[in-house]
Amino acid sequence: MAKGGAGGLIWATAEDLARNRPVVLSLYRQILRALNSPELPLGHAARLAKKAECRAIFLFGAEERSLHNIRDLVDAARHTLGLLNRGRLP
Repeated sequence: MAKGGAGGLIWATAEDLARNRPVVLSLYRQILRALNSPELPLGHAARLAKKAECRAIFLFGAEERSLHNIRDLVDAARHTLGLLNRGRLP
């Protein structure tokens, strides 16, 4: 890992990325499954649009190398999943 000016670790190494990969894939699949829930007030086109938005966010996040940003993206995904599981849209 690269060190920042204050001595903190800021850049993800290959090991960090490999460690986060199962968590990220699991969250991605859970969010896509939750978007299929009949409890959500979405029509077919809106559901497809939300899935496309989810894919775009995860594809963008896959390029991220900052540990802080990766942690924030995982936290946001968990929050989104919690909302979806309660039948609410993020």
